Amino acid sequence: MTPRLDEIWVYLSASPLLGLTLTLLAYQAAYWIYARARFHPVANPVLLAVAMLASLLLVTETPYATYFEGAQFVHFLLGPATVALAIPLYAQWPRLKAMLVPLSIALVAGSLTAALSAWGLGALFGGSRELLMSLAPKSATTPIAMAVAERLGGLPSLTAVLVISTGILGAVSARSIYRALRIEDHAVRGFAVGLVSHGIGTARAFQVSEQAGAFAALAMGLNGLLTALMLPWILPWMERLFAR
Repeated sequence: MTPRLDEIWVYLSASPLLGLTLTLLAYQAAYWIYARARFHPVANPVLLAVAMLASLLLVTETPYATYFEGAQFVHFLLGPATVALAIPLYAQWPRLKAMLVPLSIALVAGSLTAALSAWGLGALFGGSRELLMSLAPKSATTPIAMAVAERLGGLPSLTAVLVISTGILGAVSARSIYRALRIEDHAVRGFAVGLVSHGIGTARAFQVSEQAGAFAALAMGLNGLLTALMLPWILPWMERLFAR
């Protein structure tokens, strides 16, 4: 940056509201691009906003901690927003009761597949134990995934990056996969993307329909719970089984 712009940036960066303002502006700009692209999944607004913010922090050499002083207000709202997901889910209660058994089977199968496939691929390519334990919880929502990774001996910061990458990839590719598999049921679509791609996938599901979003929210919450309960028990067993 030029000296003049550098002085302005130093002045602005002292305000804790800078991170909040930048986050809102980046997402607004990303959503404008998303709308102009006719909501094409490749133009996912979360992906674009993350890229914009990361580029700005790199160019200005701003520490992430400085940015997060303001962005933490958005982070705080994740709690109430997650609780509010119960409202559309309640509206789908009759459908949920009718699909209880298949959803339960899908939950266990999907959660195991998401965790063990990541662990297995990492082991196949010779990944370290830290990497494997960071990979395994990647399909759970970020706070749960980081806590599980830390308990297993992984790297929580690496897990956070993997979680975000998984969510964006799922949100971008889900529609094409459903079309290829000819899956049209919004409840099934939502549950699958919420299970694999947590919050980012759930946000994408709500853009499709309220039913898809409600089932995605259910899958996100249940997969987080199952991951926290299951992985600390099953991964040490897998390590002993394959003598790692």
